[in-house]
Amino acid sequence: MENGNKEVVVYCASSGKIDQLYFDAASKLGELLAKEGITCVNGAGSEGLMGALNDAVLENGGKVKGIIPQFMVDAGWGHKRLTEMIVTATIHERKAAMAKSADAVIALPGGIGTLEELAEIITWRQLGLYHNPVIILNINDYYQPLLTFLEKMIDEKFMKDVYRELWQVAITPQEAVDLVHSAPDWNPGYTKYD
Repeated sequence: MENGNKEVVVYCASSGKIDQLYFDAASKLGELLAKEGITCVNGAGSEGLMGALNDAVLENGGKVKGIIPQFMVDAGWGHKRLTEMIVTATIHERKAAMAKSADAVIALPGGIGTLEELAEIITWRQLGLYHNPVIILNINDYYQPLLTFLEKMIDEKFMKDVYRELWQVAITPQEAVDLVHSAPDWNPGYTKYD
């Protein structure tokens, strides 16, 4: 697939009270996606890392597709300048629409909502419902406790060894974008319970 046809979902924080280094990473990721002609798909927010990401994509001539549930529109949380805005009835419909769009997923640091979205897309990948790359952008070792916990799940046989292939880890925004192009799709030749 050509770069310009790719759509990459980015999960990330909407909090504005976090360290500047996370904002810098979100802005750099937005710049890189725009320069590669990759459409950024996210929750359409205007605050926090999502706002910084969206602003950077747009400032660099890129496209942002925001997918947001109606109650968040009503609360005034939506970004006003996105290339495309899709409004869903529920948050569940939003997540399904985002996954359907995604040629890859990148998880920037975030809170419980980001963690929930990341866990769900990894689960969908494990079950064969989503086949494209899932990339954890481990800025400042933010996700290290999660990665350690995932290893514990594997070590204690709650997950198979091969499930380490469900996600890729990047340290920089450039590495994350490179993985969009090079990470393998997930097509397990067995079922979860083999």
